[in-house]
Order: sequence, then C-alpha cells, then structure tokens
Amino acid sequence: MKIHNTAIVDGDIHFEGDCEIGPYTILSGNITLGDGTIIGSHTRIEGNVYIGKSNKISSFVYIGGLPQDVNYKNESTYVRIGDNNVIREYVTIHRATGQDKATAIGNNNFIMAYAHLAHNVRVGSNCTIVNAAQLAGYVEVDDYAFISGLVAIHQFARVGRFSIVGGGVRLSQDALPYMMIQGEPVRVFGLNIVGLKRNHFDSERIRILKKAFITLCRSRLSLPSAIEQIKKELPMNDDIKYLLDFVTSSKRGVLRKSVHDGQEN
Repeated sequence: MKIHNTAIVDGDIHFEGDCEIGPYTILSGNITLGDGTIIGSHTRIEGNVYIGKSNKISSFVYIGGLPQDVNYKNESTYVRIGDNNVIREYVTIHRATGQDKATAIGNNNFIMAYAHLAHNVRVGSNCTIVNAAQLAGYVEVDDYAFISGLVAIHQFARVGRFSIVGGGVRLSQDALPYMMIQGEPVRVFGLNIVGLKRNHFDSERIRILKKAFITLCRSRLSLPSAIEQIKKELPMNDDIKYLLDFVTSSKRGVLRKSVHDGQEN
C-alpha cells in the first residue's frame, strides 16, 4: 500500500489489496478500490464509487462528481468501474441520476484525456474512447466500440459493439454495430473491416455482416422491410441476432444514411 503523505483519505474507504494513491489526491465518501489500482496525483474521487482491480487512473481525473442534471435531487447514486481500465488525464465521470442508479464502466477500456462520461452512461468492455470525446447522459457504448477524438454523443444515443465512430462526429442517433461512422453530415461508410479482423472475425462472418449492411443502409428499403429481408436471406447467427435486436430496440432511431461511390444513399 502506497498512499502519499499529502493525499486526503476521508470517509468509508475500502482497499481490497495493495493500491497506490498519488500526491494531493482526495478520496472522500463511500469508496472501494480493488487490488493493484494506481491513482495519480491531484485526482478527486468522491461519493459512492466502486473501482475494481488493476486500474490505472492518471492525474487530474474527477470521478463521482454530481451529475450535471436538473433532475438530480441529491439521491444516493453510484459510479461503478470494473477491472484493468486505463483512465487518462482530466477525464470526468459523473455519478448517476435516480435512486440507486449507476454510471457504469466495464473492463479493459482505454479512456483518453479530457473525455467526459455523464450521468447514467454505460460503457461495456474493451472499448476505446479517444481524447475529448463527450458522452451525454444515458449514452450506451457496447463492447469493443471505438469512439474517436472530439466526438459528441447525444443523450440516450447508443454505439453498437465493434463499431468505430470517426473524429469530430456529432452523433444524435444510434451507431449501428460493426459499422464505420464518419463525416459531416454523418454517414455510414461500411463495415469496420479492420476492427473486425483484429478481433478474429473470419471471412464468412464478415461476408454475412456485409450483406446485412447493404440491406440496411444501401437497399433503400424501409427499416421494417430491411429487417424482414435480413431474416429471410441471412443465417440467424449471434452477430445478426445482436444487430437486429439493436435496431429494433432503438429509441432514437439508427443511423442508416450511407455513402456509396461518392453519392449519398
């Protein structure tokens, strides 16, 4: 256990093993830190916060701050962070709104400098969130998603698994799983082929997903008709099941507009 003599540890703080707390860091509230977690200097963690094992939290991070939400009425809410995450300088992660609700982050994520995760955000595992990405309240990011720098995501929007959202995008609808999202105005450019191959998708899985992409984004079919065509023509493997469930459960609508040979579809 290494706690710098200038750090302030105040409240019901639980260390579940050896941790390292840097100079001038403040821990206040009901906080649990897992074994092997390292916190840099000048960081503040407050409120009801659970942080798992082997996380690396850099300097000047703020976790557990009050939500920027007019609906918050000082109820008891949480931040929950899993294992093996890297959280870089000046990241802010706010506690949730709603009694006993949580802002939640899974495992093995890389959250880069100046990113903001607002109240009730949910990030899965193995995601990358690049510098200065801004996630508004209730945003959901599924596993293995990649959110590039300076991206702004609207409240309640979702980012599907294995997708990539390009730099500077303003995303107000759900980003389809497995796809590349880019441009101004924002469009679907196609499958995230590089990301899929890096995550060991074989050629058959990619072929099936490419057909699903063409049907959803380039066929000019209505969304219900595109869903029915996918059900009829493609095998109902786990990828397609997840894709269709993502589409049919959307609250803000899914981004389907695409670019093909320089022409918008």
